[in-house]
Amino acid sequence: MAYFGMTTVLVDDYDTAIGHYVTAMGFTLVEDTDLGGGKRWVVVAPDPRTGARLLLARADGDAQRARIGDQTGGRVGFFLYSDDFATDHARYAAAGVRFDTEPREEEYGTVVVFSDHYGNRWDLIARR
Repeated sequence: MAYFGMTTVLVDDYDTAIGHYVTAMGFTLVEDTDLGGGKRWVVVAPDPRTGARLLLARADGDAQRARIGDQTGGRVGFFLYSDDFATDHARYAAAGVRFDTEPREEEYGTVVVFSDHYGNRWDLIARR
């Protein structure tokens, strides 16, 4: 059976992106391989044991650069599940992550919307 393993996030610079996702968001750098010609295969994950990962791809050309931070047309496109919402929310706030909403209670759990360094919107969710 197939499973979802990775999605691409367009970035402007590999090292800046690694710094944001690893330092501010607490992800693990899973792989950083030089592919030659200035390209790298950079993979980060909130928990490398889960299989869900992000490929940080440096935009190539004007069309891709125009999509940085707006890969989903302004909608929330990424979802992080938290076992300890208060701790994760506080850690992100202390690291300078920009929250777009206040935490709120929904049928499915507690949620807050935030934007990453590039403007991509994320949900941090503690499911019921």
